[in-house]
Amino acid sequence: IEYRAAVIIGSGSASFEMLRYLTERLPAMIAPRWVRMKTQPIAIRDVLRYLVLGAELPPEVSRIFDIGGPGVMSFQDMMQRYAAVAGLPKRIILPINLLSPRLSSHWVNIVTPVPKAIAKPLVRSLRHPSVCRDHDIAQFIPDPPDGLLTFEDAVARALTRIQDAQVATRWSGASTPGRSSDPLPSDPEWAGGSLHTDVRELRTQASPEALWAAIDRIGGVHGWYSARLLWQIRGNIDRLIGGVGLRRGRRNPDTLMVGDAVDFWRVEERIPPKLLRLRAEMKMPGRAWLEFTVREDPAGGLVLCQRAVYWPKSLIGHLYWWSIAPFHAIVFPPMARHIIEQAEAGSPTTPGISANPKSIA
Repeated sequence: IEYRAAVIIGSGSASFEMLRYLTERLPAMIAPRWVRMKTQPIAIRDVLRYLVLGAELPPEVSRIFDIGGPGVMSFQDMMQRYAAVAGLPKRIILPINLLSPRLSSHWVNIVTPVPKAIAKPLVRSLRHPSVCRDHDIAQFIPDPPDGLLTFEDAVARALTRIQDAQVATRWSGASTPGRSSDPLPSDPEWAGGSLHTDVRELRTQASPEALWAAIDRIGGVHGWYSARLLWQIRGNIDRLIGGVGLRRGRRNPDTLMVGDAVDFWRVEERIPPKLLRLRAEMKMPGRAWLEFTVREDPAGGLVLCQRAVYWPKSLIGHLYWWSIAPFHAIVFPPMARHIIEQAEAGSPTTPGISANPKSIA
């Protein structure tokens, strides 16, 4: 059995990643005329279903099947529909006849991280209609009871992992199986959409209890272990544009609970003494998390991993990250270092370690 599909909607699909990056990064674009060519996208969930059930068909069923989702649309339509599902403004798309497939693949390679070697055959395939001639596959593999996924539902599933803030295993090798639309550790680096990270790791001989106490104490009256002035400026900017700023503090100065507000963050996940994840509630063109994980070092002691994660929303989101990246070099290294110092001191009042980390610059 052979299946022929057009655009497969799901993380890791090259055509979907090209669609994702073009839509998220370009609010307006001059596009080649092939963006108006009709195609019939299909959700990766339904493709996998056909593959699994197709393996159970009798040997006499030996033929080629066209498979596609319930809707026929152009690539331009898909971009606008993706934008709507992702909560982005309507895209301005001006198709012209001057862009050859070769130029188009260069254009895709410049705007997106999809390699030119993959972009070129993709562009060539999109120059021609790719609509199912029939739905004969349903005679052998009936549609699921709830029907084939629509384009919007398939996109929503592909975006859910990030939009629901489930970032813990996204790019770090998940140990438990997820849904068919979720990214996989085996996906290429350009799959899964744009995600910016700042990762700092430090080793320590502090006890797990002391290290966790230092992590659990972050924010509020204790501050953020680094660059007090920069945190205050960011909080004031947030308040000026309608955000919560730093004024919320925290419920308890020494321990946290899931759901607690911590200045302009909120505790999303807390697993003592291994994981603390904070979700940003400040005003920004995207979504952000600050995560602290603790693991054992095979050489002895512990490893603190401090990870800032940012999912940009549109080109403005990317510009925002790049504009604040220099400040991350000032804020994040001392933050991790002072957490370690606090833990190794064994007490927030030990001489040489500030009792108020907020004052550490």
